[in-house]
Amino acid sequence: MSERVVLVGYGPVGARLIDGLLPAVRAGRIDLTVVGAETHDVYNRVLLAEYAVGRADRTGLDMDDRRVAEDAGVRFALGATVVGIDRDRRVVRLHDGIRIDYDRLVLATGARANVPTLAGLERARRDRSARPGAPDDLDRGGAPLPRGVVALRDLADAELVRAAVSAGQRIVVLGAGVLGMELALAAAEAGAEVIVAYHSAAPMNRTLDENGGRVLAAAAHAAGVEMVHHARAESIVQRYDDHGHAWFDGLACADGKVLAGDLLVLSCGVGARTELASLSGLATSAGVLVDGSSRSWTDPAVYAIGDCAHVADPAAADTDGRVPGGPTGLIGPGWRQADRLAALLSSGVSSPAVAERPGVVVLKAEGIDVVAGGEVDADPFVPVHASGCHGPQVTLWADPARGAYVKLVTVEGVLTGFVAVGMPRTGAELTLLFERGSELPADRSSLLRLDAPDVGIAVVADPFAADATVCWCNGVSAGAIRDAVSAGEPTVACVKASTRAGTGCGGCVGRITELIAREAVPA
Repeated sequence: MSERVVLVGYGPVGARLIDGLLPAVRAGRIDLTVVGAETHDVYNRVLLAEYAVGRADRTGLDMDDRRVAEDAGVRFALGATVVGIDRDRRVVRLHDGIRIDYDRLVLATGARANVPTLAGLERARRDRSARPGAPDDLDRGGAPLPRGVVALRDLADAELVRAAVSAGQRIVVLGAGVLGMELALAAAEAGAEVIVAYHSAAPMNRTLDENGGRVLAAAAHAAGVEMVHHARAESIVQRYDDHGHAWFDGLACADGKVLAGDLLVLSCGVGARTELASLSGLATSAGVLVDGSSRSWTDPAVYAIGDCAHVADPAAADTDGRVPGGPTGLIGPGWRQADRLAALLSSGVSSPAVAERPGVVVLKAEGIDVVAGGEVDADPFVPVHASGCHGPQVTLWADPARGAYVKLVTVEGVLTGFVAVGMPRTGAELTLLFERGSELPADRSSLLRLDAPDVGIAVVADPFAADATVCWCNGVSAGAIRDAVSAGEPTVACVKASTRAGTGCGGCVGRITELIAREAVPA
């Protein structure tokens, strides 16, 4: 008899799980039903900014063909939300009253954009204890966001941003994380007038150290983006059109400054959608609490993957019930969770969870090279312990006038964190050394020479070696990409189709293109 599996959420991570379960569905071992709030087929949310600024067309966001899954026997209920879970009877109830039985329930409900506590946005903030409702109300508070205010999380948001960019309007981006910076730089390149407001001293403060962020801010300013640091946003200013409708007109800050604009894009982070799990009595913290097999701490028949999943050992909770960590917020770990869970549900055998390595963050921006990984906040001037027990050691090199900066953090010679701004070859080398846990050369300055115009030194490590990871989201090596190129057409599209490399955040597409070009050159 088939095991009934209900998947709640049809985003990129949910789609990956569906793909992994298809052989078991075709064989009749699993009866799979998918509930998704949007009516669209699954698309890559990570690339929404690319679509919003006109760099990608709509079809370029599509990820999987739903018809393949339907032909295999998967049932889809799109434009629907789960509003209740009866864990005793193992039944989910949809917003329209339909009930679906399950043996295994998988939550892939993702995350919603955080709405900051600004005057004028109070009613748009969603109460985390609010009960789930109809699909249109999934992320809505007591009222929708005011006209001219968006959080770039879905296609409807992207269309509004796309229209503003096409019209060359003034766009205010609140928040300077990696996604906010990518959008701002791309929109400015496309002809929009862009201003970025952020609370910290420098952009990307969760990824870069302050000095690296300041070099990035200078590069962004040179690219036409107005950067406003230490901006304590307090409220939005609105104007009224001839029909009496209120529209965003400016962002008011604590120092009295008003940043005027036609569109406000909220880039203030995300929060896991946990209300359904909480109301069902499942343990939650920063997300739905699950073990290394993605199984709920509370109910062995319930699982969670992706942006809604908080993976932690139940023994990790402190005496007050607080659990460290949270969802990764990255598509790569979510896909790996989906792959492991598909294997578990298909075979009943749990594969051991592999500890996620610290990720490498690459800023996707034309002409501005930024890459960082690991812990980068170590103080460069803390002396080495007299006992000989070495802590982190820091090497710095900076040329702010030319937009170049490198910071290396090592423990006993091994790279544990790094920042590279405006140094593309050095950044690529450090990425590989960081991935492999390799020791740095004794002469740290040799790495800097990689970006010299007359570079002639030997590269410490080959970034295109067979075992070098090219796509971090899918864990695809340079060797696997070469094999794909040899077996098919030498195109990025072919590599994507056969290896999945480049289908996540898109940050590796440039390296894939370079690798294909290298393969085309006769030895």
